[in-house]
Amino acid sequence: MTAPTAEHRYLQVARTLRKEIVDGVYPVGSQLPTEHELCERFAVSRYTVREALRRLRDDNLVESKPRAGTLVVPRSTANAYAQDVMSIDDLLAFAEGAQFEIVSTAMVTVDADHETRTGLALGSQWLAVEGFRSGNGAPICRTEYYINREFAAVGRLLHRHSGPIFPLLEDLFGVSIAEVHQEISAVVVSSRLAAELKVDLGTAALQMRRTYRTSDGDIAQVTVNTHPAARYRHSMTMRRVKS
Repeated sequence: MTAPTAEHRYLQVARTLRKEIVDGVYPVGSQLPTEHELCERFAVSRYTVREALRRLRDDNLVESKPRAGTLVVPRSTANAYAQDVMSIDDLLAFAEGAQFEIVSTAMVTVDADHETRTGLALGSQWLAVEGFRSGNGAPICRTEYYINREFAAVGRLLHRHSGPIFPLLEDLFGVSIAEVHQEISAVVVSSRLAAELKVDLGTAALQMRRTYRTSDGDIAQVTVNTHPAARYRHSMTMRRVKS
């Protein structure tokens, strides 16, 4: 068996400590074991432990202070994920007051059709949540969530939840969504989707795929939203940068 690399080891250490923080083994205000103690516990180098702790700091779970060690801190309620054009919060807003109605929730194995729509690896398993977002009684778009099976336990909360899912993943599992990649493509509404969205067969639609990655670089979820063209508008203002 090939020994795990140092990179893999620090991610493993970070994930173990992250889970213990979320589970309350190390409550807010408590101190994590010293670097020396963590080295002994996980049988790793000091470099590996320091990289693991850096990951936890990046996730805003701990802070390290000279002579005070590494302390568990409250997770910030602010979502200050500033990007060049917009924030992640702006990106996630479909329409004010939109409600998400779940139609189905199931573990799925990615087939060729899923692979094309989501970009996920063929044969991998994900928690698939499908439904519709609506406003004023009319469907706005069809929404598909594909959630990493590592976080599949979030499924039991979704029927009582109407907002975006990624804050639940952050709160339940101690991860931070560090990046959202968005792709928008033009599609033609299928017969099934035409009936569900109450539009004519062959209507043009915009399909928006968002891939959410954690600070570890892992895909936490992929969201696919299909909007009939007449029910969605994307607006962006660009300004020349003064030198």
